[in-house]
Amino acid sequence: MIRLSPETLDRLPAEVTRPAYDRTTIRTGVVHLGIGAFHRAHQADVFDRALAAGDPRWGVLGASLRSPGVRDQLVPQGGLYSLVVRDGERLETRIVGAVRQVLVAPERPSAVVAALAAPETHLVTLTVTEKGYRLDPASGALIESDPEVAADLSSLAAPRTAPGFLAAGLAQRRARGLGPLTVISCDNLPHNGARVRDAVLAVARRHDPDLADWIEGTCAFPQTMIDRIVPATTPQDRRELAARLGVDDHGVIKTEPFTQWVIEDRFAGPRPDFEGLGVQITSAVGPYEDAKLRLLNGAHSAMAYLGGLAGLGFVHQVAADPVFSVFVERLWDEAAATLDPPAGLDLSVYRRALKARFANAALEHRTHQIAMDGSQKLPQRLLAGAVTRLDRGLPIAALALAVAAWMRWQDGVDETGAAHVVDDPLAAETARLVAHTPDPLERAAALLSLEAVFPRRLATDPRFTVPVIAAYVRLSQSGARAAASFVGSLS
Repeated sequence: MIRLSPETLDRLPAEVTRPAYDRTTIRTGVVHLGIGAFHRAHQADVFDRALAAGDPRWGVLGASLRSPGVRDQLVPQGGLYSLVVRDGERLETRIVGAVRQVLVAPERPSAVVAALAAPETHLVTLTVTEKGYRLDPASGALIESDPEVAADLSSLAAPRTAPGFLAAGLAQRRARGLGPLTVISCDNLPHNGARVRDAVLAVARRHDPDLADWIEGTCAFPQTMIDRIVPATTPQDRRELAARLGVDDHGVIKTEPFTQWVIEDRFAGPRPDFEGLGVQITSAVGPYEDAKLRLLNGAHSAMAYLGGLAGLGFVHQVAADPVFSVFVERLWDEAAATLDPPAGLDLSVYRRALKARFANAALEHRTHQIAMDGSQKLPQRLLAGAVTRLDRGLPIAALALAVAAWMRWQDGVDETGAAHVVDDPLAAETARLVAHTPDPLERAAALLSLEAVFPRRLATDPRFTVPVIAAYVRLSQSGARAAASFVGSLS
């Protein structure tokens, strides 16, 4: 079947929304590092609407730091792709045209650096996942023992990491007398702006202390919170879309109606009219970020591991299970007590909205997708809330079970006997710790020794270790549903 492209737009059905602007007139004002599904469902959607509103400065150059997959999907389509919004029976399709170019950084590192240093570039956005920042989850420091980090600390001639590319691009801007950049992290990291700033400064300072001072004094790294559920696209999704559109779209993205972006009011130069595009600009992102990480993301992780262990493949199946539904409420009760919500954020309303979003069966959000990279996610999604509760002398039964479920997931087999891949940067280490250790108590204790996940203050605190180990033993002996039922029955 013929591919989606600028030449085939006129073949699309009338109900499909096309770009509402002349794509030949737009300029590339945004460089995005990590051009995966989430960026295309969220930030690119916002920039597309900025272009449609008449501001041509916000075309996007996307750079993949790893695989050529997105380049191979979008370049033959002129950067076009379908954004499909699903909610029950509702189905809305819009063609997004904001992406002007896609580069594969390992193939053309100098081209990515040149894009960052281009005069028309004003914003850099990132969705490189938690592990892409090369930061130790416990300390937040740059992992200098990482081979690619070590290479960037030695030379920026051909950067390999996101902090390395940013340092190299900013070095070129400074050398050419160009203005600074606003760098907007869109990943689920607490204090994500400060994290990416510190990583970039660590690389820059190794090469040129004056460059680091210039970056620190002129560039902006606002803190952000960003929210939209974006499940992985399946071959069936592509086939169904092709049948509706009459053209084949290799880059289709599916998502939910809900979308939110909160950005700290800290910019180093031009920006779109974010407020007019529905983006919240605020002086305090932290309360929004904490609510999302501990309620939405924390529940997602707990549902992924418990539901996955029980053999449930999709979030909506976990949400529909009465036992797991009650457990999520208990988890939210624990997490909500650690939050200081901003004015206008009603946590009870937010929780009801989350339940409805989790129940959206049309998304087909897979538990195994959420389960990826758990060692990078636990500190901010679950452990931060546990620390706050322990500091206040509060119990952590639900949080402990969620942590134990991640630990149990490391066995690589669910309760039905089906094997699964533990897709995690620490998978080899967790496999080593659980291998040849049949006793659940010993396995749990071994996993709690992972300093990259569990800070010493938790790993040595019996108020944390005792309930986590007890939850792990209950999971091993009775299964996920029984363990969740036990927590759900606690007053």
